[in-house]
Amino acid sequence: MNYGFWLPIFGGWLRNVDNEQMPPTFDYAKEVLQSAEQWGFDTTLIAELYLNDIKGVEHDSLEAWSTAAALAAVTEKIEIMAAVRPGFHNPAVTAKMAANIDHISNGRFTLNVVSAWWEEEARQYGGIFTAHDERYDRTKEFLDVMKGMWSEDTFTYDGKYYTVKNAHLQPKPVQRPNPILYAGGESERGKDTIVHSCDAYVMHGGTVEEIEVKVADMKNRRKQAGKSPFQSFGMAAYVICRDTEEEALEEWKRITDVKDTSGYVGYKDFVSKSQLEQQVKLNDYSVSNRGLRPNLIGTPSQIADQILNYEQAGLDLLLLQFSPQLAEMKRFSEDVMPLVEEKRNKRIHDKEKEGKVL
Repeated sequence: MNYGFWLPIFGGWLRNVDNEQMPPTFDYAKEVLQSAEQWGFDTTLIAELYLNDIKGVEHDSLEAWSTAAALAAVTEKIEIMAAVRPGFHNPAVTAKMAANIDHISNGRFTLNVVSAWWEEEARQYGGIFTAHDERYDRTKEFLDVMKGMWSEDTFTYDGKYYTVKNAHLQPKPVQRPNPILYAGGESERGKDTIVHSCDAYVMHGGTVEEIEVKVADMKNRRKQAGKSPFQSFGMAAYVICRDTEEEALEEWKRITDVKDTSGYVGYKDFVSKSQLEQQVKLNDYSVSNRGLRPNLIGTPSQIADQILNYEQAGLDLLLLQFSPQLAEMKRFSEDVMPLVEEKRNKRIHDKEKEGKVL
């Protein structure tokens, strides 16, 4: 399992908790990322929203791409995955920016392609927001242009949404043929775009059974499309790790005590402008990206067992959320990561032993 985490650019992840001791500043983000490298984390995902979706639109938040470039220069080995939303970007310029950050990071920059869901944000920032399926039509062309710019010496494209004529992009990205393109989507149109245009599939939090079905389905769709296997399957999850199950449950109750805050302003757009496979209740929305649904809640041993269950379901990347970030990431790295390895080795040993007996 690879361990990733969402970079805390909104001041936290909890809509019902005012102060999580996670200031949305570059200095704090840098401290988190440099600490994460020391603690064995593999990836960070930087969400792209121009408004603060967690604490409310009146609160501070960091911009994704300038933050990614700055962090690429002060880190050495962690993968930096920045979200990109086609409705807010020119694809040829984005391809140039991504290639540049890939060089700054020496081949550690990847992208999470998001077709967007927040109509009010698009209105405020001049983004393009259209009907659901049309957003994916635009995304498909956006990816065509970026990949063409990265791979061809002279690139021309004449589409419905984008036109590029005899364009040159040098230097090309460090990663060939392109930085990894992650994407998530639950609608038929979204899955089709991901299967044909992206390299890895990421999901909102789900149960082990839900994730197993999704992974098998996307593997089959990829095979039917005649494409090589996805490079990765990832999932968002929120971690509550405590010494006892009772303490973890008390923390769960605390953070899901729904309050009337501006952090819920995007809820209606999220559930109405997206085509979701599971109903998202206000209680689930207390933590972003359905992070409580995977149930990484309990003692280190319980969480380690659950992570191994997700491994067996086909997952190889966790994109985790913690609060407060530094303290809980450190706890996870010290108490859970080694235990996962230990339990995995024991399971392998037990299976080998069973095989010898048989």
